[in-house]
Amino acid sequence: MQDITVPTIPTRAQIDTFQTELSKLPQCTQIKTDHIFHAGMYCRKVWRPAGTCVVGRIHKQAHLFMCVSGTIIAWSETGMRQLESGDVIQSQPGTKRVTYALTDATVMTVHRTDLTDIAQLEDALLEPDSSSLYDIDNHVLVEKALAALKEL
Repeated sequence: MQDITVPTIPTRAQIDTFQTELSKLPQCTQIKTDHIFHAGMYCRKVWRPAGTCVVGRIHKQAHLFMCVSGTIIAWSETGMRQLESGDVIQSQPGTKRVTYALTDATVMTVHRTDLTDIAQLEDALLEPDSSSLYDIDNHVLVEKALAALKEL
């Protein structure tokens, strides 16, 4: 894991502004998401092609965030880091993260929960976010993407 020096650590407002501006660009439709359950754990495994930038939703609980393959840049209120295969971050409640895939990459989050219903998981683990452009399976929310494009 490599910290990247930037002039300032972003505020939540700056991340939200970035998300608004990002919504005006075409969104990646090739993201692949797998949901894995085992012994009171939920693992969300997400593959994305190089060049994909995603702003995640705010997580309600502490969890692990890891880069499983490839190289990404992760940017949050705690700073900016370049993560490579095998790097793990202990993510705290309230974290909102921007990720940019420098290469094709797979990231994974691991959460403690006995829930196995995806809709229930979304409610339990993530804060509502009306500005999110993706659903929990990382499908583009078409209506939002079209509305953002009309503003151009």
